[in-house]
Amino acid sequence: MVQLNDIKKVYFIGIGGIGMSALARYFKFHGREVSGYDKTETHLTKQLVSEGIPVHYEENLELAPKDAELIVYTPAVPKEHKELLYYRQHPYTLMKRSEVLGVITNGSFNICVAGTHGKTTITTMIAHLLRHSGYGCNAFLGGVSVNYNSNYWSNERNVCVVEADEYDRSFLRLSPDIAVITAMDADHLDIYGSLETMEEAFIEFSGRLKQGGLLISKYGLSKGDRLKAANHLTYSLDNSNADVYALDIRMQHGSYMFDVKTDGWKLKDVVLNMGGMHNVENMVAAIRVAHQLGIDDEKIRAAVASFQGVKRRFEYIIKGEKQGKLVYIDDYAHHPEELRALISGARGLFPGMRCTVIFQPHLFTRTRDFAAEFAYSLDLADEVILLPVYPARELPIEGVTSNLILDEIKTNDKYLLNKHQVLDWIRTVAGDALHKSNEKGWLLITAGAGDIDTLVQPIREILEKG
Repeated sequence: MVQLNDIKKVYFIGIGGIGMSALARYFKFHGREVSGYDKTETHLTKQLVSEGIPVHYEENLELAPKDAELIVYTPAVPKEHKELLYYRQHPYTLMKRSEVLGVITNGSFNICVAGTHGKTTITTMIAHLLRHSGYGCNAFLGGVSVNYNSNYWSNERNVCVVEADEYDRSFLRLSPDIAVITAMDADHLDIYGSLETMEEAFIEFSGRLKQGGLLISKYGLSKGDRLKAANHLTYSLDNSNADVYALDIRMQHGSYMFDVKTDGWKLKDVVLNMGGMHNVENMVAAIRVAHQLGIDDEKIRAAVASFQGVKRRFEYIIKGEKQGKLVYIDDYAHHPEELRALISGARGLFPGMRCTVIFQPHLFTRTRDFAAEFAYSLDLADEVILLPVYPARELPIEGVTSNLILDEIKTNDKYLLNKHQVLDWIRTVAGDALHKSNEKGWLLITAGAGDIDTLVQPIREILEKG
């Protein structure tokens, strides 16, 4: 096993990835010299540079450090990448991000959150509850915590809260003391080939639980009875058949108040200042983890109330401006179930508003495999704008475009626009959007895991001026 304590210089290929950047920050925090490459400059890579981590954006062997002792890469980087090929052809130590994370957490108490959706939010919720309550943890998140503007932090307590990524079977390198499984819906079929194979990987992940550990899974998972854990609890939004659930849920001004109940314990009047009923369910799981660790009830309640959310997870960009008639929400949703939860949750909080969703499909394979399911979720909106497919790591597939989804959408108010056209459309409608919508206002949602986030600030500026 690689001894990370002996390594002084680390180089990341794909450093701008959310998981990779957390590891880069970990090594920088622990005094290592860190640098990296990524394909494009983003807000996150700019943050890394401001923190003293140099990043370049071209495949250039002149810029790739020859004295690096550890090369960390992500499977999303093409195999023919010039720098990756160079390091593979010479005597360097190369490790995948998941392998490094496995080594880091080898000797710690680990809380690992897995699932095809919901895992980033629950991981961040748990890490926040532990940090805000004073319990303390080391956090490796798959999103940026709004409270701390980071996806990584450190603490002297030897406890790690880790987002357990199922892509490329990465989560099978982790050894949880507490594991949470949120969902096992079909996804990453380019890796797994079938839903059944993917479900088997989650079952295998549950089997990696340490002896005496606790598994908390969402109630009603199709293969939930096959998950391997002697100590196994289920959670739900409000199903009393689950081991832990919420009850007496009340909506108030875009927030929720509710109670959490489990055997022999009840936490009353919890306030969550984050939209989406699915996030109440997410917080139920996080609260159960905090309770398992013995955190005081009042500290849990205070931590929940102070939780500001995760960047691009039901994130309010504009809330209640223009006499309360304009709400703009941005979200990372890139799976049909995530889209369904996002749109239905937003419409539940802001009933009667005209709802427009701007969605960027992510990956050609996912678009091909779930076109009908995406359309079904998007039909919850009054109006849909689709962007072209964001390819990420994939090459185009003949016949696979956003039109596959567009053709399945039933609403007549549907459009396929590029990013420039979207901004032009916003400029056109911004002045009279509230007039065009009914008297209860306009609910605008942007969603997707690609580069649609680069539109958020321009859209915000247009709307606030409009």
